[in-house]
Amino acid sequence: MSVSWIVQKDEPQHLKEFLKDKGVSRRIIGRTKFHGGAFVVNGQEVRIRTPLEEGDRVQLQLPVEAANPNLEATDQPLEILYEDEHYLVINKPIGLISVPSPAHRGDTVASRVKGYLLRQDYRHKVVHVVTRLDRYTSGVMLIAKNMLGHSLMGKLLEEQTLEKYYEAIVEGHLETSEGLIEAPIARSPDSIIERVVAADGKPSLTQYKVLDHLTADLSHVALALHTGRTHQIRVHMAHLGHPLAGDDLYGGTKKFITRQALHCKKLVFDHPFSGERLEITAPLPHDMQALVNRKME
Repeated sequence: MSVSWIVQKDEPQHLKEFLKDKGVSRRIIGRTKFHGGAFVVNGQEVRIRTPLEEGDRVQLQLPVEAANPNLEATDQPLEILYEDEHYLVINKPIGLISVPSPAHRGDTVASRVKGYLLRQDYRHKVVHVVTRLDRYTSGVMLIAKNMLGHSLMGKLLEEQTLEKYYEAIVEGHLETSEGLIEAPIARSPDSIIERVVAADGKPSLTQYKVLDHLTADLSHVALALHTGRTHQIRVHMAHLGHPLAGDDLYGGTKKFITRQALHCKKLVFDHPFSGERLEITAPLPHDMQALVNRKME
């Protein structure tokens, strides 16, 4: 796969700096140089230190990414919401782990994507997970199909321009209909899994808006993440005294639903290659929709 640009007047006039300015990491430059890729200027293969002039056409030819032999490939289905040559966006089902762990080497999102890439016989077969979701959180999940796509999307995450929107069912009624939760999050000193609000934690921001009061016990809430801490929404809502329904790790009850009622509803971002504004959504899963439907009855 190759990506190309035209050198503009005010851009770096040196190939290595030009590529870095475009978001090409040092690691990708190294892999291109030593693993079968190429740097091409005006149709001619060149070295990384080649000088450039305004109007030059620069091409980066990425090396082939062979499948990771340590990742199992499975043939379970994927619900694909969006796909192009750089990205694959899926609707992650409830209960599926995003990536393998020492305790779980079987069916995961990553193994399903690997199986899909192999069946499609795509040139690049490495799975680059960009946005992970907890095992029992459903919804929109983004995977890059090549190392450059992953690197550029990582830059959007760092700049907080990849917007992530969630919906949750929480216990009780919040005091205010909308607000911004600003509470630092750290690891719990008593658990390798649980997180807590703590003064020495990492800065964490969650915006919320109450969509509806479903019953005397439940509220339907929309949330936007402005940082990406582990369990951020779950920790912040519990901190407010309104844990997610089903989230017994953070004080919720399984009376209404058997897993944390959290769904990644939408991702919004400017495509790093085309510049197109993308808005990709996934409908609420059946168990959360059933709780929302209580209001309608």
